[in-house]
Amino acid sequence: MRIDAYNQITQLYGVQKNLTTRKTTATTAGRDQLSISQAGKDYQVAKSAVSQASDIREDKIAALKSRLDSGNYQVEAGDFASKLLEKYNALV
Repeated sequence: MRIDAYNQITQLYGVQKNLTTRKTTATTAGRDQLSISQAGKDYQVAKSAVSQASDIREDKIAALKSRLDSGNYQVEAGDFASKLLEKYNALV
């Protein structure tokens, strides 16, 4: 690149660099704000309620254990087979 040619072109078009600096003033009038919608607040309440709840339902487990221990818990072979096939088909 020829610098002389560049200088001549800038002189033809009157292009000059503006080297003056301007001092900017700080504005403190505008402030950022965050507002959460009612749906967002409801979601937070529901999420905290779910996180505090136990994943294991102790009442159901106790009832099943007592039925197993007493021998009153019966599983139908057809029901077991249909559930097994249902799970298999869901994977395939």
